[in-house]
Amino acid sequence: MNLGIQKLKWRLDYKKFRIYLREKYSVQKAYLFIGFTPLNQKLYDNLQESGFILAFKPAIPDKNGKIKGNVDADLVLRAILEKDEYDKAVIVSSDGDFYSLVEYLYQADKLEAVISPDIINCSALLQRAAKDKIRFMKNLQNKLEYKRKAPPRDETQGGASQ
Repeated sequence: MNLGIQKLKWRLDYKKFRIYLREKYSVQKAYLFIGFTPLNQKLYDNLQESGFILAFKPAIPDKNGKIKGNVDADLVLRAILEKDEYDKAVIVSSDGDFYSLVEYLYQADKLEAVISPDIINCSALLQRAAKDKIRFMKNLQNKLEYKRKAPPRDETQGGASQ
């Protein structure tokens, strides 16, 4: 998801996104499956403060040294094992690896939505499995974009002269 949003040239505000998931889809528990590396502790803290439940998997470098979490199987397993504990699932991904899971959830009437950053980078297989339940974040930039807060203005410095 993060890379998909970056391709759209904006940055996701995870607090706003968590509120959006709660208000739009009534998501009570929002799991975020992510590779763990100690260097990202600040990110993990921010995600947890935003209301996400983090499901970690050890992150290891691939043959090129790029850190990979490979959490797809963990998400699929959790969604299937806990299917009786939720009414409907919201899957946030563009990855065709989730085709079978989405198809299963759709047929079992357990799929609320699949949310993908945009149609261009979303797997055609995933779109086919989600059918009418696919949603794209491209048009949510105004609502979900991270905007750096301006520092408080000091009215005693540089104010209007008399």
